[in-house]
Amino acid sequence: MKLRRSAILSALVVLAIAGMCGAVEHVDVYRVPGRFGGWPANHGIWSWGDEILVGFSAGHFKDNGPERHAIDHDRPEEHLLARSLDGGRTWAIENPAAAAALIPAGKALHGIAPPGLKENEWRDCPGGIDFTHPDFAMTLRMTDANVGPSRFYYSTDRGHAWRGPFRLPNFDTPGVAARTDYIVNGKDDCLVFLTAAKTNGHEGRVLCARTIDGGRTWKFVSWIGPEPDGFSIMPSTVRLGATELLTALRHHEGSKRWIDLYRSHDDGRTWQDAGIAVPDTSEGNPASLVRLRDGRLFLAYGYRKAPFDMRARLSNDGGRTWGEDIVLRSGGGCRDLGYPRSVQRADGKVVTVYYFSDEPLGDRYIAATIWDPSNAGG
Repeated sequence: MKLRRSAILSALVVLAIAGMCGAVEHVDVYRVPGRFGGWPANHGIWSWGDEILVGFSAGHFKDNGPERHAIDHDRPEEHLLARSLDGGRTWAIENPAAAAALIPAGKALHGIAPPGLKENEWRDCPGGIDFTHPDFAMTLRMTDANVGPSRFYYSTDRGHAWRGPFRLPNFDTPGVAARTDYIVNGKDDCLVFLTAAKTNGHEGRVLCARTIDGGRTWKFVSWIGPEPDGFSIMPSTVRLGATELLTALRHHEGSKRWIDLYRSHDDGRTWQDAGIAVPDTSEGNPASLVRLRDGRLFLAYGYRKAPFDMRARLSNDGGRTWGEDIVLRSGGGCRDLGYPRSVQRADGKVVTVYYFSDEPLGDRYIAATIWDPSNAGG
């Protein structure tokens, strides 16, 4: 009865949001019977007007029990891209690794190979990256969630072809497990936010690093928060002003999981505890933090406990206070969901991409929710 009441309550909240913000639209991005689609937050999302590109992992479905991801680790995993040309309403799937096989030798353009599959040899980046190129995209990828190592790729044609893999340093840590989170400062200047292993080699804590020579070298800038007893991982960072940054971290201590905030007033050199954005994420899920054009902050995350839904919060004061949870989508089949990434369209609507299922043993698929936050409180 408790589960049914929770589901009904979530459905009522969704209806309230639909009336407040206009129709909430859910679309399938990647949904293939017998397959597992997951973890957009690990790969990244990029947009150019109504063109949106998002990365995700695709594998074969396998029931590994209710506490595990339903992916067959004994079969190949692909890193795929989904592209929309109409603001997230329809999507086409691309395989950058397959596309790379068609590129003539010597062009130094490569696909993005997943763990366990043959990948081009990693090398040091020669520099020369123009981070301000209008069609720029970069993805930062790990090989192991605890200790890395990690590499990055970049594209200057909206993700049709990628240069790399280029190795990232470990910054005098036991290892770096990179996921995509970066802030462009200028043509040769970029900040990246990475999860590093703790001093005991376990997952993990977040650091800020920077290049000022177009990716040729990367220098450690700062730790974001103290080393936790549990872990503090998977940053999502936005710029609020000329030197002000805000990042949301996935935090886990004992049986508690929440989303922490840290603020920098000196472009990442130092950070201050900025409070808690979400006090309870159930079993834990990373945040997708976006600064909207009206100045508000939008934060999306997956809630990994019944009623298994995708949620959001809004802030109208730079993340100092947050409104109540908004249920973007309810009715998930199990805890295996979330890892969202979001962008705002030219018309003001927000597109949030995540992975989801309709029933406990149902396929895991990539979905998107499109909604208008203009009338929602924050």
